[in-house]
Amino acid sequence: MGRKNRNRQRAQQDRDGRPEGKRNRDDAGWGAGYSEIIKENKLFEHYYTELKIVPEGEFEEFMEAMREPLPATIRITGYKSHAKEILHTLKEKYFKEVQDLEVDGQKIEAPQPLSWYPDELAWHTNLSRKILRKSPLLEKFHQFLVSETESGNISRQEAVSMIPPLLLKIEPQHKILDMCAAPGSKTAQLIEMLHSDMDVPFPEGFVIANDVDNKRCYLLVHQAKRLNSPCIMVVNHDASSIPRLHLEQDGKKDVLFYDRILCDVPCSGDGTMRKNIDVWKKWTTSNSLHLHGLQTRIAVRGVEQLAVGGRMVYSTCSLNPIEDEAVIAALLEKSEGALELADASADLPGLKYMPGITSWKVMTKEGQWFSDWSEVPTSRHTQIRPTMFPPTDPEKLANMKLERCMRILPHHQNTGGFFVAVLVKKAPMPWNRRYPKLRNKEVNSSSEAAPAEELQMGGSPAVVPPADGSSAGAPMEAVEGETPAEGNPSVPDTPDPSEVKKDNVCGPPPPKKMKLFGFKEDPFVFLTEDDPIFPPIQAFYNLSPDFPKLNVLTRTHEGKKRHLYMVSKELRNVLLNNSERMKVINTGVKVWSRNTDGEQFGCAFRLAQEVGHMLFSLSPEMGSIVLRYLPDPQDLDAPQCPIDLCGWRGKTSIRAFVPRNERLHYLRMVGVEVFRDKQGKRKDGSTETQEGSTKDAAGLSQEADLLEQEGEETEQTGSESNTNDTEPVSSSCDGPTS
Repeated sequence: MGRKNRNRQRAQQDRDGRPEGKRNRDDAGWGAGYSEIIKENKLFEHYYTELKIVPEGEFEEFMEAMREPLPATIRITGYKSHAKEILHTLKEKYFKEVQDLEVDGQKIEAPQPLSWYPDELAWHTNLSRKILRKSPLLEKFHQFLVSETESGNISRQEAVSMIPPLLLKIEPQHKILDMCAAPGSKTAQLIEMLHSDMDVPFPEGFVIANDVDNKRCYLLVHQAKRLNSPCIMVVNHDASSIPRLHLEQDGKKDVLFYDRILCDVPCSGDGTMRKNIDVWKKWTTSNSLHLHGLQTRIAVRGVEQLAVGGRMVYSTCSLNPIEDEAVIAALLEKSEGALELADASADLPGLKYMPGITSWKVMTKEGQWFSDWSEVPTSRHTQIRPTMFPPTDPEKLANMKLERCMRILPHHQNTGGFFVAVLVKKAPMPWNRRYPKLRNKEVNSSSEAAPAEELQMGGSPAVVPPADGSSAGAPMEAVEGETPAEGNPSVPDTPDPSEVKKDNVCGPPPPKKMKLFGFKEDPFVFLTEDDPIFPPIQAFYNLSPDFPKLNVLTRTHEGKKRHLYMVSKELRNVLLNNSERMKVINTGVKVWSRNTDGEQFGCAFRLAQEVGHMLFSLSPEMGSIVLRYLPDPQDLDAPQCPIDLCGWRGKTSIRAFVPRNERLHYLRMVGVEVFRDKQGKRKDGSTETQEGSTKDAAGLSQEADLLEQEGEETEQTGSESNTNDTEPVSSSCDGPTS
């Protein structure tokens, strides 16, 4: 069958010189290769007109906004010391250059800060992503955004995507779970908020970012690595059955409950039509009907792992109540009062939204409507479930306060469509009110029952709620890590006896206990108390005796250790006590990298740029050093924030190790603008363009040459196979050192 199809395709290609179904670009000018998508969907319009989610008289305006390209929005990284400097550069240079320009007949308006985002750290323009990439007039602005994004100083993120992390109200001590984290823009926000106090390099809290797609986990790693945090761990699991983790406290294992959970579930995405135009032709109500069950299971699993008093934000980029209010209503009904919707109306002043709705209907893709479960024929029961309808009891419906949900409509503030709800856990879930019989020998399993308030110290599901939302039947004994809707143990509590766990090692989970997909990860091996690799490092860098060396890890069991990473004390606890139940993709921030030149000075490891801001006070006489610039408040033309660069002091020279993706950023900080043409070649004097400088031109040219000089050394991040180049840059011995 496959061979016949290939032959037919070849024959068609022979007839007209191109593959069947492909259009010749010459037929419709440059850029044509695919038929233009018509931004119309009658079923979509009929559905949302009937549901009345848009205020009366605004539907045409709503549809017009949906057909317009989504404007570009950027967010300045909040916890970086360079944030104010980046904001100053944007406001005083780039925003002024782009305003009042005209591109393809469209006048460029001055960028404006998002009124509801704190401290003017998020901005939007009327520029679409396509215009920003293609227009020669905006090339410098686009290159600025690209280079600063690669450096982790700017995130190009859709405006409505920034809302959920803000509503979580994160504090540095919070334990946070991001259930469906890829591609990672919201995760980056969570990390920033965790590090809100820059004087505390190792906050007590941490972020565990999960995604079911193994390949997308590496995109998530890339986003997180830009922020150089020791408090982030990326894991790869199905969110609807993500395993329950343990922590060791006072010599006993307790169940890990999270203070904050972000539950941004997979959805039909009809709120993204402005940027994902494929949705116009693919949209149908069956998408929401298929996703409702998965969304509910993920949300249930989230609230199970939420601590009492904790806060979970449920969000989708869908406008459909089947994926939105219906999931929240099902969750509230299952909780029997353990959950409540929080009133977040005052949390983001300036944000325009519509309150959640309390009445909706269900429509099939053929256009047939049902107002109640009782109307659904038996033949439809596999596609339409009772939890898709609003509660029929008026008192129960009123007590849910679904109007506290928030639906963002595109035409109100020129954004995408979005839905968000904030849930607060008042008590353990009703099926979580008994201790399970844990198999772990270290945990006392003699007590089979405990009061509800004790569960948060070590309980897990004991009664499983039915998938269709009906009343729970007889109690079912549950085990750690079970899927609520299925009641089957998926992650045993103890490793296979044949898999003897080594001390201080967190490796991939045993294959007998969990199906693994994707790449096989290198192990996470923590240094031991008497590890011979650390004393030379401690002596060379004059580290204090209480330096947390047990939090330092490598990614190899044997051979020379090329890189040393560090995690926070709490993440070390998580890693060591859960290696048999979770697949860790990446964690830790690089602290030291092997440099054989250092052996002559007594230490074979140099500092990595990722931790320059944490360890800047170290100043050995020779070898690895930190170069620190301190701002002069009197010189307003100079950078007004500290700049730290890790480097190397030899006998006659100093070299700064500048990561490849950060060179343009540091040049910009000292007043030099370096741009590249379409072929990627630099423009300076004859081959490079330098702008925006008020300093001596010769001095700046010298600085540019120093920072741009190509080097030979290559860094790696995460796994030993993932690379991130760091360039050594030579300088004379009179540079500042700390």
